Amino acid sequence: MIRSFVFSQGRLLSQDVTGDVLRMMLFESEAHVWVDLEAPTEQETKSLLQDTFNFHPLAIEDCVMVSERPKVDNYDEYIFMAIHSPDFSDRKFNTTELNLFIGKNFLVTYHCEPMKCITATIDRISRNAPMIARAPDRLTYTILDLLLENYDPATASLSSEIEHIEKKVLESPSVHVLDDVLYLKDQVQSLRQILTPQRDVIGRIAHGEFKIVRSHMLPYYRDLLDQIVRTSDHADNYRDSLTGILQVHLNLQQMQVNKVIKVLTVLATLSMPMLIITSYYGMNINHFPSFDWPVGFAYIWIFGLASFITGLVYMLLRRKNLT
Repeated sequence: MIRSFVFSQGRLLSQDVTGDVLRMMLFESEAHVWVDLEAPTEQETKSLLQDTFNFHPLAIEDCVMVSERPKVDNYDEYIFMAIHSPDFSDRKFNTTELNLFIGKNFLVTYHCEPMKCITATIDRISRNAPMIARAPDRLTYTILDLLLENYDPATASLSSEIEHIEKKVLESPSVHVLDDVLYLKDQVQSLRQILTPQRDVIGRIAHGEFKIVRSHMLPYYRDLLDQIVRTSDHADNYRDSLTGILQVHLNLQQMQVNKVIKVLTVLATLSMPMLIITSYYGMNINHFPSFDWPVGFAYIWIFGLASFITGLVYMLLRRKNLT
C-alpha cells in the first residue's frame, strides 16, 4: 500500500497523488511531500525509490533488507535512517523496522508491517496538519516521537513481569523461577541491544551532524534522545533487579538446604551414643585379632589403634590447613 501527502506551508493540499505529480512537487520550492510505503511490491518499490526519487542503490538495498541494528547514513541531498519500533507481547520483545529518507522537501517512509506511529501521524495530519507537517524534519520528529512512545507499554509490561517474579520468590522460596529470571534477563538484553544503537542514531541527529535537520529543530530531537536515555536507564535497572532476584532466590534455596543439613546433623549427633554403645558391645574381643588375647590387652590394642589413626588424620588435616 502506498500513501502520499502533498503539503504547502503546513497545509495539506492533496493525497494519494500519481508518480508524475510527485516528481513535479519535488521541484516546487514551497511544497513538500510525504510518501509512505507499507508492504509494497517489488515493482512499487523500484518505481518510487529508484525512478521517482532516484535514491542511491546502497540506500535502497539497506531499506529493502532487514537491518539488525538502527543506522543513519548521510547522502548529498538526504539522509537515510533505519530505526526499530519495539513491542513486548507474549513475554517476548519484537521489533518492526521503519526506514526513512529525509530530504529538504520530501519524506519517504518504508515498512513491511502496519505501524502505530504511522497511523497516528496520519490521523494527526487529518486533524491539524499545520502543527506537524510544516517541513520534513518536523514531520520526521512527530513520527519518531510516536515511535518512541511504544517503549512505554513495552517497558511497563516487562516491569510487571519482573514484579510478579519477585513476589513469587518472596512468598514461596521453594518455587523454581530460575528459568523465568534467565528468560527475562535475555529479553532485557535484547531491549538494551535495540536501545544502544538507536540512542547513537538519534544522538547524531540531535547534535546537529546532518544539515537536513534545521537548527531550531535540534532541541526537539534532543528531547527524543532524553526519552531513549531514560528508557535505557530503565533497562539497566531491570537487569539489576533480575540479578538481585536471582541472588535472593539462590540465597533462600541455600537457607533451605542449610536447614535440612542442620536437622540431619542434629539427628546424627543424637544417634552417636547409641552407635558407640552398640559398636562397643558388638566387638568379638575374645577372638581378636586371630587368637585369644586377654581382655585388657584387646581393649588396649583396639583403642590404641583407633587413637593412632585419629591422630594421624588430625595431623593430616592440620597440614592441609583444614582445622
